[in-house]
Amino acid sequence: MSTAAAPTRTGTRPGEVLADLLPASRVRDTALVLGGAALTGLAAQISLPVPGSPVPVTGQTFAALLVGTALGTRRGFLSLAVYALVGMAGVPWFAGGGSGTAAPSFGYILGMLLAATVVGALARRGADRSVLRTAGTMLLGEAIIYAIGVPYLALATGMSASAAIAAGLTPFLIGDALKAALAMGVLPTAWKFLNR
Repeated sequence: MSTAAAPTRTGTRPGEVLADLLPASRVRDTALVLGGAALTGLAAQISLPVPGSPVPVTGQTFAALLVGTALGTRRGFLSLAVYALVGMAGVPWFAGGGSGTAAPSFGYILGMLLAATVVGALARRGADRSVLRTAGTMLLGEAIIYAIGVPYLALATGMSASAAIAAGLTPFLIGDALKAALAMGVLPTAWKFLNR
């Protein structure tokens, strides 16, 4: 008779993310990747212009980080890669119905691709299970998005570094803090609910 304990439904296996709670299959993974891309595209349509900035406030950064965290490294990367490639091919699902690579805000999409990958890796290490760790994960993801988006904005528009920071970073800090706070509530709560 074996004395090894069977794994519980959630939270005990190392490397588990929320998406892993669904029965494993290629169909599941494909649906999750495409669903993550679609969610990001839909969230990008929540778009408010920022006076003096070519970059709008959107829901896509929150969606990208949520997708990366919930799906994990590989599926998060693939979701954002699909989102970026399909938008580059002309589907108007970037912010405000945009597409292509000519927009000054395209660097933020590239940043989201990397950020989804990083937060997915952190989620596999349990970074989405507590409020404080989730906050750190989301803030790191947002920092990655800005680290790529702001320099791209400067290059695409000819802005100085300080002007790009003023137009592409500063106006978004409060909104990003609110998005991190929302994630701090949603992700750990989902794990607690699923652990019951």
